[in-house]
Amino acid sequence: MNAHFFNDLMTITIKNMKFNFTQKAVLLSAALCCALSMEAQDPRFSQFYATPLQMNPAMTGVFEGSFRFTANYRELYTSILANAPFRTFAAGVDIRSKVGRSGDFVGFGFSALRDEVGISNFNRFNANIGGSYQKQLGGSRYRSGDQFLIAGAQLGVGQRGFDWGKLWFSNQFNTSQAFIDYGSATGEDFSRRETDLYLDFNAGLLWYAIMDDNASVYVGGALHHLNEPNISFVETADEVLHTKWVGHAGGEIPFTEQLSLLPAVAVMGQHKGMSMTAGANVRYTNRDWKEVAIRAGAWAHVANRLDQGMLLDAIVFSTILEMERWQLGVSYDVTASVLSAANNSRGAFELSFIYVQPSKDRIRVNCPRF
Repeated sequence: MNAHFFNDLMTITIKNMKFNFTQKAVLLSAALCCALSMEAQDPRFSQFYATPLQMNPAMTGVFEGSFRFTANYRELYTSILANAPFRTFAAGVDIRSKVGRSGDFVGFGFSALRDEVGISNFNRFNANIGGSYQKQLGGSRYRSGDQFLIAGAQLGVGQRGFDWGKLWFSNQFNTSQAFIDYGSATGEDFSRRETDLYLDFNAGLLWYAIMDDNASVYVGGALHHLNEPNISFVETADEVLHTKWVGHAGGEIPFTEQLSLLPAVAVMGQHKGMSMTAGANVRYTNRDWKEVAIRAGAWAHVANRLDQGMLLDAIVFSTILEMERWQLGVSYDVTASVLSAANNSRGAFELSFIYVQPSKDRIRVNCPRF
């Protein structure tokens, strides 16, 4: 969550509900306190395992094939914000190529993300180009059993925008009659609807090992916004986009030839904010030559709440259909925090899509299932 959510929530609530002056004043004060306490943070996906280029630059080119296309969509708090919820779109494409006669590979990719929220039309956009080098540490280029150490980096640009005319500020709240006077002065100096374009730099590492066709393990970490760009809307002020750190790990544990477990965890921290998503998907496959598989699982998302420490924020239920070249994932966040009283536990809906073009290379290199 961020400050813009509380501003939008307050506007909708005061417009559509009947409060006396005292209730309105208390509600307004609470929203302003929350807004002042929030820091600008990156959007996140519950299906983090299906957002490789957003998660870690070292995951560029880590797949079995010649190229990969990914697309993700997340919609949050529709039950509260109606037609103006948080919406996040992401897409990426990356390729994988063998380095000479060695067992090493290089990957190149492009990714983009747009995040928008509320009646204020607040939006964030960034686009990155990136690359990775995948160094084989064990195994042979003539067989599938392998382990790799991968380093990756991304360079990109970003920008943020707003429609100030759709927001209200404390100076516009008429305390004597308890209504918002949109025609009065805001008392704020907002002359621009967009920030300047800023450069962004990300870097990461990933290690994985393949023990069998359905047995693997991986560990990775990344740093985003290493240059901490200025994202202020005011020319004479600085607002830093703080560096975000990401740690993630997972693997696949086989039970039978058809059934396996894919546990994973992702931990993220940015300035004072921190969150963790952990859980697992159970995978069943028919083991046919045109492999069809189904995954289903549950995940817990916890986040820090100012001075309250780490608390359960949501429980995520997911299902994924895998075909020969593509997979489609659907998940839903059930709100478990105090906000559940306002949204009836209706949190976020999320879709993911991944397409992988098989490689024509006769040398097969296995990658972990994420």
